[in-house]
Amino acid sequence: MGRTLIQNATIFTATGAEPFKGDLVIEGNRIVSVGSGENAQTADEVIDASGMFCMPGMTEGHTHLSFENVCATEDLITPSPETQVFTAARGAKALIEAGFTSAYGASEAKLKLAVAVREEVNAGCLPGPRIRAGGLEISVTGAMGDESTAHNPRIGPSTIVDGVEEMRKAVRLHCREGIDNVKLDVSGDPFYPNTPGHTTPMTFDEIRVAAETAHAYGRKINAHTRSIDGTKYCVRAGVDGLFHTEYSDEELLDMMEEAKDRIFVVPTVGLFAQIMGGEASGHGLSPEVGGYMNIPDLLENSIKTHTELRKRGIRHLIGGDYGFGWSPQGTQGRDLKFFVDFYGYSPADALICATANGGLAMGYNGELGTLEAGKLADLILVDGDPLADISVLSGPDKIALVMKDGAIQKIIPALATKQHAPALEAAE
Repeated sequence: MGRTLIQNATIFTATGAEPFKGDLVIEGNRIVSVGSGENAQTADEVIDASGMFCMPGMTEGHTHLSFENVCATEDLITPSPETQVFTAARGAKALIEAGFTSAYGASEAKLKLAVAVREEVNAGCLPGPRIRAGGLEISVTGAMGDESTAHNPRIGPSTIVDGVEEMRKAVRLHCREGIDNVKLDVSGDPFYPNTPGHTTPMTFDEIRVAAETAHAYGRKINAHTRSIDGTKYCVRAGVDGLFHTEYSDEELLDMMEEAKDRIFVVPTVGLFAQIMGGEASGHGLSPEVGGYMNIPDLLENSIKTHTELRKRGIRHLIGGDYGFGWSPQGTQGRDLKFFVDFYGYSPADALICATANGGLAMGYNGELGTLEAGKLADLILVDGDPLADISVLSGPDKIALVMKDGAIQKIIPALATKQHAPALEAAE
């Protein structure tokens, strides 16, 4: 097994410890020491990381690999699976290059897109992060994801079910096809006027049987939930990941605090912040249009709810709903600044949301998300200090090196020139 020494980095372990200047040693796919110096002659490869910030690889907490320049549901429905698998592959490549070594799947435009890309990445045939593959959204008649009308029964990017038996079968089908993360559309959404965000079209029993079925297969269950009732249903039913979760009351906050060691919450704040900041105006979603869609109210409630959840120790993840025309894949790190600006996170605690929390959500028996001896070697070197300027992680430009499972996935030329092979030098 090869032995790599990263020297002279500022090391952020994501364990709660203060950053420190030091070295990190990787052997095979594991970290073997953090902080202690080592004779360079004992390493097969030495990387001089002077001036670099070393941290765990990040996790995208609500991944849509197959979303690329999406501006309407037609962009998800119309392309063929053959075309969209290339889109999803590009999404995976963009994530790994931006420092995301893990992707916690939400949903995709077609059922098996993320499964196909996951298998190719795992085989070493495509660049990409560790992937928990999402499938299609599972929704109910007349709710988010149901694109049909009486005069136009078209198929959208969702599986539509009604009742517990249809739900059970849909979840079983997803599990059969290799999906890791099953996603439910529990609440409404501002993009579906007949079922706005505060509504809850899906019933508790449908959610409960979905969670029971997914867990019986050893898979995770996640939910698009904005409404108070919808989120309460999810917590009671055993849902693992809660996406959005803007509206809340005291009872719900107490329920989530009680379940904080079981659930993960992904605010997906970027979408609304970008719309209200005018970034989507060129695509027909100006702040004025966002006002008609009630997005300011959702954003206001997001700030209120997730600030309180932060205070209660709920495990937040960053990312989600990137891949629209105004939010390219690979820019999910922008959520770190949103967490600081909107929810009151310190930069260090925002990084823990992106790393330690994400690693726990991915599974792997707790072996991801921190830089500690014995953990899997997923890490990045950043050309800058995210604790001083969190925006250096907002895209791929400042990501100097990405390592996943002990293998270098990306290294910038300037850093590569600092590498040397001590054994060869000694021989010379």
